[in-house]
Amino acid sequence: MNLKLESCKEIYWEFVRLLRQDDRVKNGFIHNTIISQQDQIKYMTKFANLYYIAVIDNIPVGYVGVINDDIRVCTHPDFHGKGIGKFMINEIHKFWPNAIAKVKKTNEASSKLFLSCNFIKYSEDNQFIYYKKIKDANNTI
Repeated sequence: MNLKLESCKEIYWEFVRLLRQDDRVKNGFIHNTIISQQDQIKYMTKFANLYYIAVIDNIPVGYVGVINDDIRVCTHPDFHGKGIGKFMINEIHKFWPNAIAKVKKTNEASSKLFLSCNFIKYSEDNQFIYYKKIKDANNTI
């Protein structure tokens, strides 16, 4: 498996939009709304530089990004259980070492993913659990 991260070029914007709306994953997102192609273009024109696409043999299989130090991640359901989410989280954290995760309490898969990447729960409220990367004694990740 030749897994790598690529910049979120325009050719991937529709992949991200369709994945966000996939019935198998959409309930895990904090905001669950229909995204038009025009809305996606507008959003990605502004934020694509903060996203990366996980690619296996030139096929997009997930995305990860950080906006306002909050990690956004999604693996295509056809590729769940293959370590892609963990790869994306670990790679993106190299670029944004202080990024945190805000996970819906009902999203057990995302909670397990962040815990498997050495994140710890540091806070929660009625809707969300907040995770941050564990740091060692030297305050490094």
